[in-house]
Amino acid sequence: MARRSAPEVNAGSMADIAFLLLIFFLVTTTIETDSGINRKLPPIQDEQDPPPLKERNIFIVLINSNGNLLVEDEPMDLKNLKQAAIQFLDNGGGKGDEACNYCKGAKDPSSSDNPVKAVISLQNNRLTKYSDYIAVQNELVAAYNELRDREAKRLFGVTFQEMEEAFKSESYTGDKDKLKERIQQIKDMYPQKLSEAEPKRTSR
Repeated sequence: MARRSAPEVNAGSMADIAFLLLIFFLVTTTIETDSGINRKLPPIQDEQDPPPLKERNIFIVLINSNGNLLVEDEPMDLKNLKQAAIQFLDNGGGKGDEACNYCKGAKDPSSSDNPVKAVISLQNNRLTKYSDYIAVQNELVAAYNELRDREAKRLFGVTFQEMEEAFKSESYTGDKDKLKERIQQIKDMYPQKLSEAEPKRTSR
């Protein structure tokens, strides 16, 4: 008796189905991405020697591996950092062309001349915890935001944060060009000059 040959299975349609499923999953699958810190980097400039900075216009903040702060060579608690940064930025100790007519600080001649020249230098070592670094950075950014809110409210009756939210809103019905100019005006009064130095290799 002759043996019957097994019928061949047409696998062509299976390959088409598998290909379609692959395309479906590629299109519909969402890939999670890690979100970083929202920071606007300064524009690239031509190579040139930076202008010299007076020491009193630099506010140095050091973080060690234990999360301890050393601000202007003095130990400081994190809760006091924002106010110390505000006092430095808003000092207004300059004279003549470097005077600040909107600053409300102590005008200490040993501190910053004006907010435009004031630079905050944030330094840490390689053993500093990321959470400690972010906590310190948030306090320094909050100092800038508080001063910007103060001046925006004085000049325009709203906070700087409200102005930025209105500018980003699609439902805003006012003049966005004028609003953009006002936002830039406040930024020019208190430019965020936060310098993040290269981490240092220290044992503490």
